[in-house]
Amino acid sequence: MKPIQYQPPNYQQLPGLSAPISIREFKGLNTFDPLSIDDSFFTEMINMTSADYPTISTRPGYSVIGSFGSRVLGMGVWEGKELHVVFNDGTWRRWKNSIWTTLASGLDTTAEWTFTNFQGTFDQVNLIGCNGVNPMKRYDGSTISDLSGAPSNGKYITTYQNRLWCAVGVELWSCKLDNATVWDSFLNDDASYRKTMESNRGEEINMLTGSLTKLTIGMPNGLHELYGGRPSDFNTRLITEDTGLASNKAQTTLDGVMRFIHDSGIYEYGGGVSPEKSFSDIVGKLLTNIKDQSVAGTDGTRVFFNLADGMTNDKMLVYDSRSGIQSWCLWRGIRAVQFASIGSDFFIGDALGRVLKLGGTTDAGLNIGWEVISKPFNGGSLAQKMRWYKLWVVVELSGSMQIDLSPSITGDDWVRVQEISGTGTQIKRIIIPVAKFARENWIRVRFLGTGYVKIHEFTRQTRQLPLY
Repeated sequence: MKPIQYQPPNYQQLPGLSAPISIREFKGLNTFDPLSIDDSFFTEMINMTSADYPTISTRPGYSVIGSFGSRVLGMGVWEGKELHVVFNDGTWRRWKNSIWTTLASGLDTTAEWTFTNFQGTFDQVNLIGCNGVNPMKRYDGSTISDLSGAPSNGKYITTYQNRLWCAVGVELWSCKLDNATVWDSFLNDDASYRKTMESNRGEEINMLTGSLTKLTIGMPNGLHELYGGRPSDFNTRLITEDTGLASNKAQTTLDGVMRFIHDSGIYEYGGGVSPEKSFSDIVGKLLTNIKDQSVAGTDGTRVFFNLADGMTNDKMLVYDSRSGIQSWCLWRGIRAVQFASIGSDFFIGDALGRVLKLGGTTDAGLNIGWEVISKPFNGGSLAQKMRWYKLWVVVELSGSMQIDLSPSITGDDWVRVQEISGTGTQIKRIIIPVAKFARENWIRVRFLGTGYVKIHEFTRQTRQLPLY
């Protein structure tokens, strides 16, 4: 007797019955026309991450490592190993070895701080901080003191060409070469430097950031660059007077590319040419009513944009810039106002005066709620009637999950068709009942729940009926 050989299913036994269509690569959020986007995008996506691409999973949670006052006003890192935070109770505190130490008090309770590391003629690297109200400060590894000689109203401290730089209104100031305490000596080529940055709109400087090759100078609607190594060859170049930054903290740099928030969207800028925002057009419908309290940061892999809209202020867009991924996700529940990172640890200062450390599976002990909504799935033509044959999803789940279906392109006419509880790291195949929607032109699917979930695959099988 001959052995029985496996025969693949004949999907033509029923006219129009298709082979199963599986999605195993999830590309994040897409706000373009839902009928035109690729199957692997979601039209809505809350508290999910592409960190384990090509799957999607619940975003990381956080632990609260400290809480003082009711708002974080600044975060800096000394020598890449100590976290320093200014709170609106007027204190500057250091977090080291899981212990908070108050280093200064009596500071202004509203002005926001910026920080940079600088050594020059100091015995060791100092953390320099300023807020435009209090005297500029320096931390030498043990104590905080006023930085003598520095402008008392300087803002947006940064370093470039072995100098400290700050903004005083429309003026750009630099200290003497390698000397952070001399800002008013103009006798030679190692001297201090000042320049008035002119703008057609009369705007003041609202951002400074230095790199190895240039100093970038931002305004609410403009960008300039400064090149050179000494006052005799310092030269500035206007990049644009159409696009600028919401604030100094609304920008971050990853892999040599600056990405920043403007009231018209999120831009990226590689230097030398006008910034552009095509990379963020895919989430453009979420980039509305942006306020100057918006903030950007990076953990070394992803870029975080917390978009303050004057309402909930917890709309955090997360951009995964890894080559071949470049996906967007939307997180809720974190009202970030400052970001900082130390090695692989990522810290968030929030609008409640808390310092959060990203990681774990809960938000300080609370389960994370999440939700994703698919595009409307249909046949080869939007006019084609469908016979929905099977739907299923493959997940890992340690919380709860509900599955809703809708026969509409948009709207909230959801019908609950499935509820399941988690089984930890076990991979589970879940059938989605489709009986109530068997003859619809299209179906949207909503997955939502609390706790950890990882979605590996979503599959559909349909039978196409005649066009009419």
